[in-house]
Amino acid sequence: MSSKRKTLLNFILIILIAVSTAYVVCPKNEGIKINDYGINYYNDLKFHLGLDLQGGTHLVYQSDLSQIKEEDRSSAIEGVRDVIERRVNAFGVSEPIVQTTKNDRLIVELAGVSDVNQAINMIGETPFLEFKEEMNEEEKSNLRDQFKDANIPEEYLAQFFYKNTELGGKQLDRADVAFNPNTYEPEVQLQFDGEGKDLFGEITSRNVGKKVAIYLDGMPISIPVVNEPITDGKAVISGNFSIDEAKLLVQRLNAGALPVPIDLISQQTVDASLGADSVQKSLVAGLLGLVLLSLFMIIYYRMQGVIAVVALFIYSCIVLSLFKFIPITLTLSGIAGFILSIGIAVDANILIFERVKEEIRKGKTINIAIEEGFARAWNSIFDSNVSTIITCVVLAYFGTSIIEGFAITLGIGVVLSMFSAIFITKTLLKIVTMTKWGRKLWLFGVRK
Repeated sequence: MSSKRKTLLNFILIILIAVSTAYVVCPKNEGIKINDYGINYYNDLKFHLGLDLQGGTHLVYQSDLSQIKEEDRSSAIEGVRDVIERRVNAFGVSEPIVQTTKNDRLIVELAGVSDVNQAINMIGETPFLEFKEEMNEEEKSNLRDQFKDANIPEEYLAQFFYKNTELGGKQLDRADVAFNPNTYEPEVQLQFDGEGKDLFGEITSRNVGKKVAIYLDGMPISIPVVNEPITDGKAVISGNFSIDEAKLLVQRLNAGALPVPIDLISQQTVDASLGADSVQKSLVAGLLGLVLLSLFMIIYYRMQGVIAVVALFIYSCIVLSLFKFIPITLTLSGIAGFILSIGIAVDANILIFERVKEEIRKGKTINIAIEEGFARAWNSIFDSNVSTIITCVVLAYFGTSIIEGFAITLGIGVVLSMFSAIFITKTLLKIVTMTKWGRKLWLFGVRK
């Protein structure tokens, strides 16, 4: 494939990327029409805004681990965090943040919550663990008849083919990770109290060859098949678990059976109007900076500056569309990280353009100068950006939610800035220099 043909194909690819990402980034508005034929614009993807941008509440809980053994405390607090996270998700909170601290506290950030008291009550409830037995065929048939008009798939309906028993989390003494002595695969061992021992014995006796489902907070977490009656109050759940999956299941079971008491010690509400004001000020600051930056690039680097501004627009669309797709919860610190990444993207273009100008001054042709300029600038761009990415990884891993948001948006932006500088800017520059007017030296800021 010739160099010219390859450049044209890359240019078409860039146009497709620009159009598709711009579509994703634009806000949903069913009233907008693409053309006179009445094609409506639909876009259900939206930005996920954090607590400081859309308002909400910040809760701090203190865990009571006085009744938990020292070696089990870490697992207990993580179990409670897992339960709280699933509860606020079920409450419909957008991108909740639930974190644990070294002093056994849990920080819960609920963005966009209108009924704070209801959310607090839901978080404070005892996790609900259930053991259910499989329905008979007549009961399954009756259930299918109830939902036959709803066109519900059989595989989805199957999770409701279980009926309640008297056995629940209050009869579970504890759960532990063990390893099968024959296969050495991880499995989960359950130990019931006296009442649970009798109930579990009755359930397994009448369900040999059938399934017994374990539900936590209304969702099935394990559905093992009963091979034989279990009357000693002990049960084993096996099912091709990985070690991490077995630990997670034990954590959830213990959290359901032995919830750690938590007390609300702090509550802070962020007004939605303050969040909206922060968004508006951030947009004004970002747009003003972008305009001034664009003017500087165009005035100082002329044609290359125009190309840099176009590449910067495409780069911004790509990054923002990724924020929607992943999705990334945007906070003020996250927006700051994104704006900083724009500056880093422009910095890469400046390094390239200066190198190109140096090569032109040495008397090299435009095409050779562009290739040499990009090649010579790449080492500096790569080294500086990798250093920034390493810093972002450290901040994201060890930082709090505010610092983590900054690190993630900055890290994503820096990675994509290398793609923008090397692929988008270079392709656009080659396309322009294919024309006669695009090869004039004054457009590169160089005199003959």
